[in-house]
Amino acid sequence: QVQLVESGGGLVQPGESLRLSCTSSGSRLSRYAMYWYRQTPGNQREMVASITNRDLTTYLDSVKGRFTISRDNARNTVYLEMNNLKSEDTAVYFCNLGNFFWGQGTQVTVSS
Repeated sequence: QVQLVESGGGLVQPGESLRLSCTSSGSRLSRYAMYWYRQTPGNQREMVASITNRDLTTYLDSVKGRFTISRDNARNTVYLEMNNLKSEDTAVYFCNLGNFFWGQGTQVTVSS
């Protein structure tokens, strides 16, 4: 059973930073492509960032240069470093394994 657990969300002001973490007790994340998605009420989930098992990364255009996805294989953790946050980044952020398994989500709120 694959279980993904996100953490690191919270309330920040515009321009501040957060780092989200995604870890699993049931799978070695280094074997898989991993994704971060986000969702706002009434909207579909959109992919924010991805990292392949060879550490190739892609980003949503609106977060390029501000967000960084990375892995720490020793900790079996995938991160999403979010800098210069904007109000439009407010959403529930979800970790995804292989475009198949989902975490429970963590709320990110950017507000002054």
